[in-house]
Amino acid sequence: MNTPSAQQRTCSDAQLTAAVAASSSWRGVLRALGLNATSAGAIRVVRGNAARLGLDTSHFRGKRTWSDAQLTHAICAARSWDEALAILGLSANSGNARTHIKGHAIRLGVDFSHLAADAATEAEPSAVTPDLAHLRDAGESIAAAWFTLRGCTVLFPIEPTTYDLVVSLPQGLSRVQVKTTTASSKNGWQVTVSRRPYSPGNLAPRVPYDPEVIDHFFIIDGDLNLYLIPSKLIAGRIGLLLRAYRQHIVGNAGGLLGNEAVGARPSA
Repeated sequence: MNTPSAQQRTCSDAQLTAAVAASSSWRGVLRALGLNATSAGAIRVVRGNAARLGLDTSHFRGKRTWSDAQLTHAICAARSWDEALAILGLSANSGNARTHIKGHAIRLGVDFSHLAADAATEAEPSAVTPDLAHLRDAGESIAAAWFTLRGCTVLFPIEPTTYDLVVSLPQGLSRVQVKTTTASSKNGWQVTVSRRPYSPGNLAPRVPYDPEVIDHFFIIDGDLNLYLIPSKLIAGRIGLLLRAYRQHIVGNAGGLLGNEAVGARPSA
């Protein structure tokens, strides 16, 4: 042993060098040396000695499927971020993979200025294809726009509440629950107008909304028909067949889908 550490060492410099070369993480080094892989103190000692010896750890990847060296090679060899992801065996659509490797490249000091923006990044907003799969996410915004265009003040609750919006109507404040549906049958669009109380595993049965808590339901179906239904008309109901409430249609937002998406809309 060359230099003693604060903690008694149980391996030589040669053993540490071999363990670092053969492992892909610091815990792997500890296991190779027969040490406790979960000991933070042991990791500090081993890392300190590896730094003293100037050992290369760029091949370490921890829980990642790629190492620092592989990331550096991928960025140098690629012409775009999608290409770099492909070299690393990652999908361009795999969650936050692009953000993760970009952040890691910044920490490593790897130059990626030569990487071109991907086609999806350069696309104009008008080229983004609308999809009814996003209707649930868009529901509250569509409802808020409908009320706002009619001069009504719309408030979004800060804390989680039973209702989605509070709207200032001529007769006073109204608590509005927004529902959307893309579920259809031979009888037309069907929508769930109930809630599921909190329970472990979210397995509790659905229950109706209390009409004392909700004043109106704003419902958007798969044809983007807009319904405004007083809660007292559907009190105690779990689900609705919307064709029975056509008299409560107050508009249609179909233009948001654009002409190119008409063929993708399910038929009621």
